[in-house]
Amino acid sequence: MAHAYTPGLRVAARTRVAQTRRLPLKGKVLVEKGAVVTEDTVVARTELPGNVQAVKAASLLGVHQQDLETYMLKMVGDPVQKDEPIAMAKSFFGLFKSQVKSPVTGTIEVVSGVTGQIMLREPPIPVEVNAYISGTVTEVISEEGVVVETVGAFIQGIFGVGGESSGVLVPVVQAPDEELSPDLLRPEHRDHIVIGGSGVHREAVDRARQLGVRGIGVAGIDDADVRQILGYE
Repeated sequence: MAHAYTPGLRVAARTRVAQTRRLPLKGKVLVEKGAVVTEDTVVARTELPGNVQAVKAASLLGVHQQDLETYMLKMVGDPVQKDEPIAMAKSFFGLFKSQVKSPVTGTIEVVSGVTGQIMLREPPIPVEVNAYISGTVTEVISEEGVVVETVGAFIQGIFGVGGESSGVLVPVVQAPDEELSPDLLRPEHRDHIVIGGSGVHREAVDRARQLGVRGIGVAGIDDADVRQILGYE
């Protein structure tokens, strides 16, 4: 990491903290303005469109693509189960049959007489957004999300790996220049966020994962350890 950071990050012992919690696309907001929420409260929910699977049905049946629709056992909009026959062709007076089975559970979205393909849409993927912080809903963004506010300490970090997390903060070192070593982590730290000192190495991160620690906060980490933890640059 060939970067140098200058001081300027915000640290406040007591301040108003606001978090905007927004869905990736429009859905349903589940709380009202003024509601008191915890970090785990689901405040909004939506569904992402499922993945699309293409099946070269005409080729598999050995028929012309323009005639594909006449061989369909299921029509556009019909639900299907994985391995369920969705198209069939018969030959030699019905003695031989060719079937196309659905590779996924989902819905038939397109039957193309141009490409000879059947497009299947997998089930929608549910997406939920939680409040992330305990506080009060001060604003509702119609069909998108909310703003949650609270009063608390605020310490702005500069680099993070692993996404959002929450838990009780537990200091595990005695001095700011002390490294967070694996032996400082214990079973009682499960579901907590541990606070170390000068830094942390991969061995301690691995130990934290084994114990179910929700997060680590330290002054720094070596870029080589980050690569090993993530498995990529």
